[in-house]
Amino acid sequence: MKLLFAATPLTGHLNPLLAIARLAAERGDDIVMTCTEPFRARIEKAGFRFLPYVSKGNPEYRDTDLPAGPERYRHEFERRFLDGMPDQAQTLRDLIAAERPDAIVAGSLFLGVLPLLLGDGERPPIVLCNVSFLFHDRPDHAPVGFGLPPAADAAEGERYAAMAAQVDAGFTNPVRAYADALLAKEGLPGLPASLPHSIVILPDAFAQFTVPSFEYDYGALPPHVRFVGALPPPVGTMPLPEWWDEIDGHRRVVLVTQGTLANQNFDELIEPTLSALADRDDLLVIATTGGRPLESLRAPLPRNARVSTFLPFGDLLPKVDVFVTNGGYGSVSMALEAGVPIVSAGVTEDKAEIGARIAWAGVGLNLAASEPTREALHETIATVLDEPRFRERAAEMAREFARYDTRREILGLIDGVRPRKTG
Repeated sequence: MKLLFAATPLTGHLNPLLAIARLAAERGDDIVMTCTEPFRARIEKAGFRFLPYVSKGNPEYRDTDLPAGPERYRHEFERRFLDGMPDQAQTLRDLIAAERPDAIVAGSLFLGVLPLLLGDGERPPIVLCNVSFLFHDRPDHAPVGFGLPPAADAAEGERYAAMAAQVDAGFTNPVRAYADALLAKEGLPGLPASLPHSIVILPDAFAQFTVPSFEYDYGALPPHVRFVGALPPPVGTMPLPEWWDEIDGHRRVVLVTQGTLANQNFDELIEPTLSALADRDDLLVIATTGGRPLESLRAPLPRNARVSTFLPFGDLLPKVDVFVTNGGYGSVSMALEAGVPIVSAGVTEDKAEIGARIAWAGVGLNLAASEPTREALHETIATVLDEPRFRERAAEMAREFARYDTRREILGLIDGVRPRKTG
């Protein structure tokens, strides 16, 4: 089987596709992967043939000239993901003609698949692999992005609906109109629903990389939407840091990260966490900079802290007692698969929604702030460390993850997918 993988040029979006491609290659599938040129080395090092695309989009773009709010989020989303859609779509058409793949496997925010899904032309089946929370419209009408738990009663549902109307006016409808205008330039119909909901309902198959207990109850989901568990961690040959042997069970371990995207300012989470726990000689506090130089940490390193640019999470997380994160979906899923309770912060991108699910599922606490205070971190981390209910709930979640054979689930989904009519 020949598979064309299409990745958004962000580490957290590429890694899941690399993991799936590795599973497919192990059984003998022919893999071709497209992404932007800066990711060539990483893809080729993984052993896959790389074909680049050039895109007007900029997935790392942040409009810091605008205050936080719908206008900024709309502008950022359009620049990050929608501006690149036409170029991505043309790349896919060219690669389909040249490579004749049996299926396309793309990240859920590689929006170049949408013109193919909305068009009438012949194409291979398309599988979207979600790299975030489930975008499906909620029965309680809560707006996407605010991190709202399921409505407790009808009155809260009405409040959510009123909020959603405001979000629709300031974000959802303008983003849909922006997408529709890009589609119209290609002679294509507009989206059948809001952009997030369209991403879920349009593809031939949609893989959600978590378990049902970490998602809200949406009622009956479309049959092409499947929970598939957690992907294996990226394969790497990174050397272990010289302090690795200190993770020996004598001290409890706290791991803190800001991921690989929202990590330009370590004042937001890593440095406050290191400072908050500096007096805890009973803890080993480990931080990873997500690839940024260690010198980017400006505050002095406390004596109980250890830092590395990257760390092998697959080996590390089973040794961790609490995971402190700004809400990256991939690392959160890995922590839950390992049964590690979580302290979450972060409200940008999709992080408010992920943090809300952490609290709702009972696997940790959500600070719901991009820059939590030292005092809040100290108290919240201590609570999650000391109250057994969080580790017990995380262990239950890990057992649910263990019931999924993700390799069989995702490869079976790819093997069985067929183009379908969605209109």
